[in-house]
Amino acid sequence: MKTRIGILTSGGDCPGLNAVLRGAALAADKLGWEMLGFRDGFEGLLPPGDFTILDRKCTENIMALGGTLIGTTNRGHFVAKIGAGDRAVVAADVIEKARKVLNDDRVEALVIVGGDGSMTTALQLQEAGINCVGVPKTIDNDLEATAMTFGFDSAVAAVVDALDRLHTTATSHKRAIVVEVMGRHAGWIALHGGLAGGADVILIPEIPFDFDKVADAIRARDAAGDLSSLVVVAEGARPRDGQQVKRDIKDGEFRLGGIGDIVAREIAARTAKETRTCVLGHLQRGGAPTTLDRILGTRFGVKAVQLINESHFGSMVSYQNYQVRHVPIADAVNRLRLVPPNGEMVQTARDVEISFGD
Repeated sequence: MKTRIGILTSGGDCPGLNAVLRGAALAADKLGWEMLGFRDGFEGLLPPGDFTILDRKCTENIMALGGTLIGTTNRGHFVAKIGAGDRAVVAADVIEKARKVLNDDRVEALVIVGGDGSMTTALQLQEAGINCVGVPKTIDNDLEATAMTFGFDSAVAAVVDALDRLHTTATSHKRAIVVEVMGRHAGWIALHGGLAGGADVILIPEIPFDFDKVADAIRARDAAGDLSSLVVVAEGARPRDGQQVKRDIKDGEFRLGGIGDIVAREIAARTAKETRTCVLGHLQRGGAPTTLDRILGTRFGVKAVQLINESHFGSMVSYQNYQVRHVPIADAVNRLRLVPPNGEMVQTARDVEISFGD
């Protein structure tokens, strides 16, 4: 009878998830194992258990696809995080139901692909005696325990493509265009996308900004004969002495959004310049993964199966110094990797005359 392991994808989708599934499935097959893909995140673990067998045939040609073959959710019975750093506890009866499903289906270990909240849930399952291995996933690239996560490169590529397109229309109309991108607590997408896309102003959560300083940068460009400007703002950016802009609050988790419109309105009021806003939103999550994310996702999936084979339960795959390694899940949760305000990337941007509004 074949050894059985499970895998699920939890939280927001991102490019590269299918590469992880394919890599894990093929690595398991090579060991003579059978892999069960639980549908719609942790919810697939609830009785009677909702899964599909992930084999060579069903994972063929999925690496180039965005999204996730087995679905995902960031809602439901297993949500173990409320806001930034506030851990909630998954109900004991829910964990026991999941344990029964896994036991009944002879699943000896579970690969959990997700972000910080999903890793918090994984840690609780591990503490309850369910063998788990984590694979970090977030387009925000903000987990301290890994130098890079798959999906980030694809998200940045979407931002750069948008900026390339917006340059032409901004130049034609001599406008300022504000582009709002994802980044709740960390500004990596805004910083990398803005630098690669030729932005003139980048606003990130780690560097509170001043509306007057942003307006000064726009006016200085106009005075130099550069009559169009692109402003990239992370959704979690906030003005000095101000708060992040929250669109709504539901079930303890807030959604950010709207800072782009506010920045555009303040630029127009202070400079009298025609200003427009473009919110990229979920465009950054969708579409085919880049070459880098396909490779990184594959490496992460293979490593997760290797960790199970070596009985490194309670570990999370980690990318460090160009090598795929592992760290304890307990050392990975609730530790965000933020943009250093005085770091080399920010200084590089400043040296090519990008303003951070400070």
